Amino acid sequence: MTNRQIACLACATAVVTTLLGAAGPTAADPLAAVPKVHRVKAGASIQKAVDAAKPGDTVLLAPGTYRQSVRITTSNLTLRGSGVLPTVLVPATTPAADDTCAKAGNGVCVTGTESSPVTGVTVRSLTLRGFASSGLWSAWTDRLKVQYVVAEKNGKWGIGQERSVRGAFSRNVVRGNGDAGIFLANTIDREHGSTDARGASVSRNHITGNRIGITVRRLRNVTVERNVATGNCAGLFVVGDESRPRAEATVRRNDISANNKHCPATPRLPFLQGSGIVLTGAEESLIERNRVVDNVGTSPLSGGIVLFKSFVGASNDQNEIRDNVVLRNSTADLADRDVGKGNAFVGNRCTVSEPAGMC
Repeated sequence: MTNRQIACLACATAVVTTLLGAAGPTAADPLAAVPKVHRVKAGASIQKAVDAAKPGDTVLLAPGTYRQSVRITTSNLTLRGSGVLPTVLVPATTPAADDTCAKAGNGVCVTGTESSPVTGVTVRSLTLRGFASSGLWSAWTDRLKVQYVVAEKNGKWGIGQERSVRGAFSRNVVRGNGDAGIFLANTIDREHGSTDARGASVSRNHITGNRIGITVRRLRNVTVERNVATGNCAGLFVVGDESRPRAEATVRRNDISANNKHCPATPRLPFLQGSGIVLTGAEESLIERNRVVDNVGTSPLSGGIVLFKSFVGASNDQNEIRDNVVLRNSTADLADRDVGKGNAFVGNRCTVSEPAGMC
């Protein structure tokens, strides 16, 4: 081997050594960042596993019943049941002193802050039953996903959210809750103009036996589509108030039928029975291609698709109700019981309207 060959071999060896040395930490980093699965046996502490999890991790619950609540404050975390056999959360007999979620009466809480929202959390394949307030409650979140959850027999809301954006609530079963099955709001503790939910969606859920199936309150840029709401006192509410801007939503391709359960009056609303879709204090909403049938009652809010002046004085304005099938509702299929301006009823299939002439 010549001196030149030896020199080239030495150079090549140095280059390879340098590359290997540089690549070592880089190659190790992805391994360190591999998401982990934290498995929880029935009855063990979910909160302990959640607290140990890092962004990207999954907390996987074995089938069984867990008498506890859990609070999620870590972004990009997944909490899920087995998806095969029921994974059920019910209230703890004696909540821990520092369990703020349980003390608020909730099953699962996903909470961030105004300056640091919790992002990218997924909750799926759980049953949340019998909590005094909500099965699942979230606040200050971005891109929360709630899927394949059964929320039943909770005192207030099945699944609820405030002060959040881009939430996606899909393929859940929500039944027998004291107020709304699914409840989305700007904020629950004060009057405030509607805020931009930035494309929040409620889709393909089955909602039955609640006071109101779905409530969208003081939000804009929300889509409610392809849900089934039946057996509630009212199927769906889009609610605004005197503040500006008012509520706005797109409500399309839902099946809203026989929401004829009777619910007593509250300080804000009369008794409910037989309401399909109700707009109160809404503007620029689109209600299209829904099937709204057999909603029958004698409440001021009874009927298939109803526009009703807000109980705090706000009218419905510039809403479009088009191409819906609205039949066998009472006291009317379409009812404009408001003094708002610019509301359009176009291409709907119906029999009775208030005032006459909209069918």
